[in-house]
Amino acid sequence: MTQPLTDKQKGERQARNLVIAVSLAIPAVVTFLYYMKKLEIGEGPMKELIERLPLANATINGTTAVLLVAGFLAIKSKRIVLHRRIMTASLVLSVMFLLCYVTYHSTHESTPFGGVGTIRSVYYFILTSHIVLSAVIVPMVLFSYTRALSQRFDKHRRLARITLPIWLYVAITGVVVYVMISPYYPF
Repeated sequence: MTQPLTDKQKGERQARNLVIAVSLAIPAVVTFLYYMKKLEIGEGPMKELIERLPLANATINGTTAVLLVAGFLAIKSKRIVLHRRIMTASLVLSVMFLLCYVTYHSTHESTPFGGVGTIRSVYYFILTSHIVLSAVIVPMVLFSYTRALSQRFDKHRRLARITLPIWLYVAITGVVVYVMISPYYPF
């Protein structure tokens, strides 16, 4: 006979199910945005604001990269409260990035890269690895964060050691992709 779950086990199960649902929903929404008919926003301040979102996203990614390094340094020097605050800020920035990304791509087609030769191959390698790892990193970040919140620090540490370099790569390559594609934006 199976023993009933404790409140802590129920909470962990709910957190796990939420992480899985969010981790599946995000790539589904991004895929949907790629194929959907783009929303018309007309002219004016809203259009100008939305056209600045790729730069905002690059800024968010760059800031996230800096915060990830700062969070790593904070935990290495045993500054746990600072580490928690920095990692929470990194997570909040990632949510802001996603909201800006969804807003922009619901109104604009993807910008084709205009480079030729070797740089084109380099760009598509960076872009592809960035996209794939962006999907992979979502559950890793969320599981790492929820394990820390539930004070399961042994599991948090093990996962964070893998999560940090991937999250850092995704943040840095987000900036690189922006720098490489920005000359080809139509506005």
